[in-house]
Amino acid sequence: MKRFAEVGDLRLERGTTLPGVRIAYETWGRPNVARDNAVLICHALTGDAHVIGPAGPGQPTPGWWDGLTRYLDPADWYIVAANVLGGCQGTTGPSTEAPDGRAWGSRFPALTVRDQVAAEAALTDALGIDRWAAVIGGSMGGMRALEWPLMYPDRVGTAVVLASTPAASAEQIAWSAPQLAAITSDPDWQNGDYYGTGRTPATGLGIARRIAHITYRSEYELASRFGRTRQGPDDPRFAVESYLDHHATKLINRFDPGSYLTLTKAMNTHDITRGRAGDLAAVLGRLKARLVVAAVDSDRLYLPAQSRSVVVAHPAAGPLHVISSPYGHDGFLIELDQVGKLITSQLRV
Repeated sequence: MKRFAEVGDLRLERGTTLPGVRIAYETWGRPNVARDNAVLICHALTGDAHVIGPAGPGQPTPGWWDGLTRYLDPADWYIVAANVLGGCQGTTGPSTEAPDGRAWGSRFPALTVRDQVAAEAALTDALGIDRWAAVIGGSMGGMRALEWPLMYPDRVGTAVVLASTPAASAEQIAWSAPQLAAITSDPDWQNGDYYGTGRTPATGLGIARRIAHITYRSEYELASRFGRTRQGPDDPRFAVESYLDHHATKLINRFDPGSYLTLTKAMNTHDITRGRAGDLAAVLGRLKARLVVAAVDSDRLYLPAQSRSVVVAHPAAGPLHVISSPYGHDGFLIELDQVGKLITSQLRV
């Protein structure tokens, strides 16, 4: 069940303050007597706090990592997931009301991944959790899982980073650029102030999703699954075009374009060495938490080499765990058995 925490004003990395921050979250299980069994799950770009469970009122889709409890048993673990700062599923973001009663819209401040972690830390305080046994995340969630023990070294036992990177690369930023342009070029974008106008830049969001989804899957999967087949006798689209259209429509029906823009820009800021003394090895060398890193072997968005660079720079995190999957980047979500067994092997009750 979705819950809400009012965590107050949040000082952002760029010096401004975001007032009256609200965070939507869900929990499974309970804290034990020692309160040392809490696990934080960090979602990816278009995920939310609904990690586990069916669709229902206020929750149009099933849990995005449904089945995780086969590996993280709520009888043993207190599992927490929060909708990220800047999101659109109950946490303060561009679509939520500013103090003047109007949607934030274009006035919503630029965020960094570190701001999002700071918001999760505020939720951690509100829940009375001193230390996470583990912080687990993939993709954008992996960025936060990597930042958590750097920002709060005494509050994380183990960080599990899946299909992610120590810094957004030029290519990843380049892939983001046409997605952002698609949204802001939509005539219904209205400079980000479309809330309450009856017009939403859904076309731009759909194009952004089509571009992104290509990077989430592997060439092999697209070729073997769709090839050059047409959708049907009365549908001139190639089957792969229909597939992308389907995923665009799904996202349009559940996600806010303003949040997509805000979160994508935040991902582009990600670099764990930014503003910290030394190179990657020096930064990771200051970790107190145990670091576990996994890559998807067919990932063409967050390349296995980027995950390997973390282990090379910080040998204590080794070896690099490899998730074998034909599905590309989304393999960290699809190959739940491999990922679940990895998590189980790294976390002990």
